[in-house]
Amino acid sequence: METTTHQTDQQRSADQRRRELLEAADRVVLREGPKASMNAIAAEAGITKPILYRHFGDKGGLYRALAKRHTDALLDALRTALDATADRRERVEHTLDTYLAAIEARPQVYRFLMHPTEDLSSHQAEQGFDVGRHSAPLLRRLGEELGKVIADRVELGDGGEELARIWGHGIVGMMHAAGDWWLGERPCSRAQLVTSLTDLLWGSLAITADREGGPGF
Repeated sequence: METTTHQTDQQRSADQRRRELLEAADRVVLREGPKASMNAIAAEAGITKPILYRHFGDKGGLYRALAKRHTDALLDALRTALDATADRRERVEHTLDTYLAAIEARPQVYRFLMHPTEDLSSHQAEQGFDVGRHSAPLLRRLGEELGKVIADRVELGDGGEELARIWGHGIVGMMHAAGDWWLGERPCSRAQLVTSLTDLLWGSLAITADREGGPGF
């Protein structure tokens, strides 16, 4: 029993240390975006780089841990938006706005997670860390998760699960592409972008939601 308790305490301590290191990494990423280095993150955490490697393996391991941390938070926010007490169109608008508000609030984190290698320093490029390659699984996860949410909330009939996955990945692709363009150029207000994207989505979603017996979102 004592051995089990000791192991549990060690695991808690390791989990707490990992959270502290991720918080330090977040602070560096907020300042430096895609150019955040392992050296800078180790310095922020008050440790040496080998200790950082011991926890995450390499920058790819740290990236994946940060990506999971932020993706989990975003998915929780999107689910809350979809479950809000509002009419169907308002829920769609709220969901799109939740995503755009998240990338607007922390643009450097977004760029770290999503922008390709040309945004990295030459030293990082030499290390072989390809942000674009690592970001693809993150987008796939968002697409799969959103597909599950749609399947749970929209009656799509025969083949509904497959259609929900198609829509989930399509909506995530649209949000990512439109949000990336908007964050870089700011051609309109966030509210204008939300309304325009909702208009685009609403045709198919409204038709499905209004089918007899279909609960919709």
